[in-house]
Amino acid sequence: MDKYTGKRLDARYEIQELIGVGGMAVVYRAYDIIEDKTVAIKILKDEFLGNKEFIRRFKNESKAISVLSHPNIVKVYDVSFGTKIQYIVMEYINGITMKEFISQQKKISCKDAIYFTKQILSALQHAHKKGVVHRDIKPQNIMLLKDGTIKVTDFGIARFSRSETQTMTDRAIGSVHYISPEQAKGSIIDEKADIYSVGVVLYEMLTGQLPFEADNAVSVAIMQMQSNPKSLREINPDIPEGLEEITLHAMQKLPENRYASAEEMLGDIEKFEKNPDIHFNYATFTDEDPTRCIGDEKDKKSNYGDKFNRKDEKKKKSKFEVIAAGIAAAVGLFALIFVFMTVFHSCGGGAKDVDVPDFRGKKFSEIQNSYNFAWKVEPVYDPSKPEGIIIDQDPLPGSKKVKEGASIMLKVNSSGVLVTVPIIKGLSENVAKAKLANAGLKSETLMIVDNDTPEGVVCGSDPQEGTKVTADSTVKLYVSKGPSENKVVVPDVIGKSLSVAKGEISSSGLKVSENIVYESSDTPKDTVISTDPLPGISVGKDTAVKLTVSNGVKKEKNFEISVDLPASVNQDVTVKVYIDGRLDSTSKVNPSYRGTYSIYIKGSSGKKTVNVDLDGQQYRVYEVDFDASSNNVKRTKSYNYELKSQKKSSTTDEAKIYSSSV
Repeated sequence: MDKYTGKRLDARYEIQELIGVGGMAVVYRAYDIIEDKTVAIKILKDEFLGNKEFIRRFKNESKAISVLSHPNIVKVYDVSFGTKIQYIVMEYINGITMKEFISQQKKISCKDAIYFTKQILSALQHAHKKGVVHRDIKPQNIMLLKDGTIKVTDFGIARFSRSETQTMTDRAIGSVHYISPEQAKGSIIDEKADIYSVGVVLYEMLTGQLPFEADNAVSVAIMQMQSNPKSLREINPDIPEGLEEITLHAMQKLPENRYASAEEMLGDIEKFEKNPDIHFNYATFTDEDPTRCIGDEKDKKSNYGDKFNRKDEKKKKSKFEVIAAGIAAAVGLFALIFVFMTVFHSCGGGAKDVDVPDFRGKKFSEIQNSYNFAWKVEPVYDPSKPEGIIIDQDPLPGSKKVKEGASIMLKVNSSGVLVTVPIIKGLSENVAKAKLANAGLKSETLMIVDNDTPEGVVCGSDPQEGTKVTADSTVKLYVSKGPSENKVVVPDVIGKSLSVAKGEISSSGLKVSENIVYESSDTPKDTVISTDPLPGISVGKDTAVKLTVSNGVKKEKNFEISVDLPASVNQDVTVKVYIDGRLDSTSKVNPSYRGTYSIYIKGSSGKKTVNVDLDGQQYRVYEVDFDASSNNVKRTKSYNYELKSQKKSSTTDEAKIYSSSV
């Protein structure tokens, strides 16, 4: 068990379980005892508490999201930036990442891909208007709820577009498979970088493939800058041409050639929805100087145009015209010879010999466009050197002369390299740390009780031995404290009365903390709800156990009502929810995109009646019984839905429907 699970932060947030681990933070599901709701808490890793850059990025995330309020962006409820712990309390999202969904589905239907992309663009449109550029849009940062709702998360590297200062680290950061070419180059970026990333996500959703893949991160970054993606329709011919145009227009290499805004891209998607046969005629990835075949008759004819008079061909040419034609032919022959020699020279036939410069110690991004060589990049990792620095090369400088355009192999320092966690179980703590450092990994020691392992010896690790991890990652070393001779196991007193719990804790050699917390619960008054430490944990003798006890007041219960929507309707309908005759919520949904609509209702006791109407027509009636031990939600009535064009509704009719339940 990790150090936070089972604990309470600031006497408010009960940490329940670990649900995610990122590069700089861990995420837990927790319970907010004041607001009575489940939340997600992102906690900055301990190893970064002294790192100003990571603290800045962590605070930046809370700052970025705090100015945003949009249904497709994760909400922030609370932040805490102490010296010993820094965390952000956010909306808990019960769903999966878009990356997981793509992996499950292989490729996503055009209809669903459009539905998801519209929500992503809507979130970005809001963020960009607030001056926030996300800079790391990728399927891993997009959550998909059961009802099809999208939530954009992880604004950890977002920036305010009006910020006056940016570092190279800020500019180049992002996930390499989804970053824009200007991010890969380390150039200053704006909202159009997010547009590019949305294009890559849409490409992956439609084809089930990434546009650029290679063995290492550096190679992918180079492809983002220099290579064009394969046509979507070549991978999946069923993709409409208009949708392919939208995707590739968002992925143009130059920012000025992309959509100017999320709003503009949304506009094209809506045009496509209305007319799937539409063509936007965008010039996508056109070679500005294409190679042409000399003497191509089809090309020659295409240049004549409609005004070409074929009768002129039959006219007898004058002597002057014959001479002119001969001169033109000679010039053409000379030009052909010149082109042939140029091509021959460029292919190496006439390339001159040059010395190999010393690239070691230089940044690859600074030299890659300054020399006439073909680069072969091999990523390696050395924690003592900066990212992107060339560590070695082949051929070595001064070793021999090579032709211009020759291939040069460079070993570039990259933290994106995958390394294997070495075998460290059974080693002493210091030896294990040294072995991890030699492999390019960091280490963190956690002392645990282990009856089978001598004190000071490694008994396990996280990740485990043999696992492939990113270089410079942190590996947790579980080091034995030795046998638990002086340890006491916390007894399980949950569900017992306070007096019984006190007796069992005292008789086990532990103390009961004077700070007893009373909370609402469905259990009888003075019943133990939880303990800190949790039952089964080994602790030292005389350790104080904190008890949380029921105050006898029933805890509010939360229930979800899943309303089935009419499957034959493919237009937006207005959903209104009435609870005990009072209007509770109004929203618009499209049944063709989502088959169900979720209603969340809470209470502590008694019954509530929930009426649901669609476009002013009574549709479903439910009864919620908070006192029932099971089957708390029952549907009591159902009505058919008629399209607006078939039935006219009025506020008077709507009032009549519910007047009996007020």
